[in-house]
Amino acid sequence: MGLRGLGFWVRTPWLRRHASTKGSSDHELELARTWLKTFNSKSIPRQIGELSFSRSSGPGGQNVNKVNTKATLKVPWTDLFPLVPSLLHSQLRASRYASERSQTLVIQSDETRKQASNVDACFDKLHQLLEDAAKAVIPGETSPEQKDRVQKLQRAQNEARIKAKKLHSSKKGNRRGSKYDD
Repeated sequence: MGLRGLGFWVRTPWLRRHASTKGSSDHELELARTWLKTFNSKSIPRQIGELSFSRSSGPGGQNVNKVNTKATLKVPWTDLFPLVPSLLHSQLRASRYASERSQTLVIQSDETRKQASNVDACFDKLHQLLEDAAKAVIPGETSPEQKDRVQKLQRAQNEARIKAKKLHSSKKGNRRGSKYDD
C-alpha cells in the first residue's frame, strides 16, 4: 500500500525519519506527543494491511463449519512504521502480535459470529496496541510547577556540592599548612 490518501499521516515529519528510541530528542518527543493526542481508532486507515477470513474454532453449532467469520489482519512493517512515530517501532516489534519471520503484525479475532464485527475487533486491537505502546514509550509532559521544583532542587544540590568541595579543600589546606609550619 502506498502513502497516498492517508491525509494527516503524510504531512507528519516523522514519516521520513526513523531515529532510535535511546537518542530521542525533545523535538521527536513533542512530535510523538502530538501524534498521541490526535490518534484515535478512526485514524487507522482501513486499507492498511491485508484482511483474510477463515472458519472459527470452538463450539458454535453448524455455523462454525459453514461460515468464514474469523478475521485475520496482517499489517506489514512497511505499511505500519511510516504511520507511527519512530519511538514506537521497537515496542511494536516486541508485541505479542509481531511476527518477525513475515515482518508483520498478525491480529486475529473470532469473538463474534459476524464477520464485520470481527474485522472491527481486529482494528480495535490494533488501535489498543498502538495506544499502549505509545503510553509505555512516550513520557508525559512536565508541568511548569514540576519544572520549577526540579530546578530549585538542582540548584540546592549544586550549592551543597560546591559547599562540600570548599569544606574538603579547606580541610586539606589546613593539613598542608600545619605540616610546613614546624
